[in-house]
Amino acid sequence: MRRSLFQNILRLLPAETSHRVRMTLMGLLGKIPSGRWWLKLGLAPSRKLNLEREVFGVHFRNPIGIAAGFDPNGDRLNELAASGFGFVEIGSVVPRPQPGTPRPRLRRLRKMQSLVDNSGYPSRGLEYILDNVRRRTKHTRELVIGCNIGKLTATHPDDISKEYLRVFRNMYQYVDFFVINAACNTASKQYVPRTREELLALVEPLFEFRRGQLDYCPILLKISPDLSREEIDTVVDILIETPLDGIEAVAGSFDMDPTHGGAITGAMLTDRAIEIVRYVAERSEHNYPIIGSGGVMTEEDVVRMMEAGASLVALNTGIRENGMRLLKRAANRIATPRETNEDNTK
Repeated sequence: MRRSLFQNILRLLPAETSHRVRMTLMGLLGKIPSGRWWLKLGLAPSRKLNLEREVFGVHFRNPIGIAAGFDPNGDRLNELAASGFGFVEIGSVVPRPQPGTPRPRLRRLRKMQSLVDNSGYPSRGLEYILDNVRRRTKHTRELVIGCNIGKLTATHPDDISKEYLRVFRNMYQYVDFFVINAACNTASKQYVPRTREELLALVEPLFEFRRGQLDYCPILLKISPDLSREEIDTVVDILIETPLDGIEAVAGSFDMDPTHGGAITGAMLTDRAIEIVRYVAERSEHNYPIIGSGGVMTEEDVVRMMEAGASLVALNTGIRENGMRLLKRAANRIATPRETNEDNTK
């Protein structure tokens, strides 16, 4: 894997510190008059590439985006837009601020090219994130914004659906699609709904609210890689039988190696994530959109995800560990030049 000098320096730092440094420098660059231009020049895919997609009724300038957890509070939307990503999934968004677990809460498994995350989803809460999304500027007009909804660590199971609905109602007019996190790997208490009843309890109130709105906002369900084949079948049945618009597969894995005490992301997860994307696509007869996430570390992984059936691909650990230029390299692999398309029509 080719890494820049800057990325190699970041990898000398602890994983969470490395990410904070990247995001801070990106924010500083965004405040410089020509900063976003430099981001675009150095990181964004070429406009000559044919990357545009129409997925669940939403236009994406390219199918490669940012998964939830990378910019959880929506602080760097302008800079990520300038960097050329097709979409950014903010969150997980929760109703109130929560600090997460004490640091260190993110660590590297260097030999395995993976991370262990037991952060507990630190968040500044709904109101802070709403303010960031409301202040979107013209620089983000091409960037599709997704909202990943999660639960507060301390929320009682009986109140989870109300909590999700509160975030959904408040964010509805400000984002382009929603991802309902059914793989909430909070550090203090894991919450992974597995039964049909548990999953419907999350999404049915959202369907009901959406029916009363003038604008249609797609709803996807994000699932855990730790689900059994039968549990994945239940998810696909819900996808087919309800107004659900798609699936995001997958979140981090707790079952893959429980000895590490957190959710495994990165290269250890790659094959399992692609396997689930392929299974969901085949089981649903390729009739529904899938966002492929989890373990997407290289441009080859992006290609494999899309060949497995993903309509869109969301990056997180791959960028943290291998750098922002992963977007451009992946875009070059999956795109065809516009000139080629024009020649073929003559």
